[in-house]
This record gives sequence, structure tokens and C-alpha cells, in this order.
Amino acid sequence: MSETPRKIAGSEVANANFRYFPYIMAAFVAILLLSNIIGASKPSYLVLPNGTQWAFGAGVLFFPISYIIGDVLTEVYGYANARRVIWTGFAALIFMAFMAWVVVSLPAAEGWPGQEAYQFVFGNSWRIVLASIVAFCVGEFANSIVMAKMKVWTKGKMLWSRTIGSTVVGQGLDSLIFYPLAFYGLAGWPIEQLWEVVVSQWLIKTAWEALLTPVTYWVVNFLKKREGVEVYDTDTDFSPFGHRESRS
Repeated sequence: MSETPRKIAGSEVANANFRYFPYIMAAFVAILLLSNIIGASKPSYLVLPNGTQWAFGAGVLFFPISYIIGDVLTEVYGYANARRVIWTGFAALIFMAFMAWVVVSLPAAEGWPGQEAYQFVFGNSWRIVLASIVAFCVGEFANSIVMAKMKVWTKGKMLWSRTIGSTVVGQGLDSLIFYPLAFYGLAGWPIEQLWEVVVSQWLIKTAWEALLTPVTYWVVNFLKKREGVEVYDTDTDFSPFGHRESRS
């Protein structure tokens, strides 16, 4: 195990043997799916000091962890590997939506009382599914690209500026896309509440990132020491669809 990570370019990650990468990928996908299943559709609220209620999406309590893991992926393993994980998450979301549709559509056994509740929880409309997938892809790719480019610009210093800066962009796009696309015009989602949720999602997600910065530092340093490399995306192809690791 190297105490000083060896610096490598983004084009070299394909030849690196990463020990912990599969576990980080698994954690990312698990949190992504669970936060979409359990919390995405429920609006909750906080009571402000003046007595008014401030609405927010319940999934915001856990979903930002996927962005923190995304930051760790890009920082430690480079954009090319983060891109692989994002597409893995995309495929998992598609399968989750398909499985939910099939299971909810199956006729319930006679006498089973849970069909209505089951359909309410898992029978998301095509709008919610589409919004979730689009927002995830745009937000995660934006987060990873900003993270990777800022690492080069800052020469690997000020990790906090990269994690928070990339979250401001990525989570902002995620919230701005998901909630209007999923819930605009639906009963129970007045326009004022919708935009409250968009803004609160963005602020809470960014605050989560800032509060968990010490944890992010510890995880990043732990992984870099164990993996023995420091990836800089100086020659990386940043296209979400690119198969090349570097530009010629």
C-alpha cells in the first residue's frame, strides 16, 4: 500500500487495478434506488420560526449521499469510472421502473387488501419515472464534470471547493428538472409549493454536502492511500457517451 498516491492521467484509469471501486459503485446504486423508491414522491415540511411551513421532498434526507459518493468516485477514480457508475445507475433506474410497473399491474389475489396502497406507493406515473431518470443523468454528469475539471484547475487542492461547487451545479439541475417535470400541474402540488420544494431541495442538498465535508475528506484520503493513485482528468473525453478515455 503506497502512502503517497501516484499521480495518473484520466487516460490511465482503464489500466489501474482498483480494489474498492466495486464497493463504491454498489453503494451508489443502492442509495440511488432506495432514495427514489422511498422518498421521492412525498412532500414534507419544516415549521419556520415565524410559524409558516416550508415544504421539501422527503427524499432529500438521503438522496444527497449519492452525490457525495459521486464526488468520491470522480475524485478518487476519475471521470471515466464515474461515467461507468452513472450509466450503471441509469440502467438500474430503468429496471426498477419496469419491475414496479409489472408488479403493480399484476392482478392482486382475491382478498388481499393492499393493492390500492401498493399502487399508490410504487405505481409512479410515467412523468415521475421520466423526470427521475432525466434529472439523475443531467445532475450526475454535471456534478462529475465540474468535479473533475475543478480538480485540474485547483491542482488537486481545496477539495471542499470541488465537492460543494459541483453539488451546487449538479443538485441545482437535478432539483430544477425533477420536480417541475414530475409534478407541475398535478393536484396537491400548487405552484408555490412546487418552487418551494425545488429551492429547498437545492439548499438542503448543498447544506448536506457542506456538513459532510469532513466525512468526504476522510473517505477520499482513505481510498487514495489504499488505491495508491491520484487521478487527474487532464486528457479525458468528457462526453457522457464517449468510449475513449482521452482525446488525441
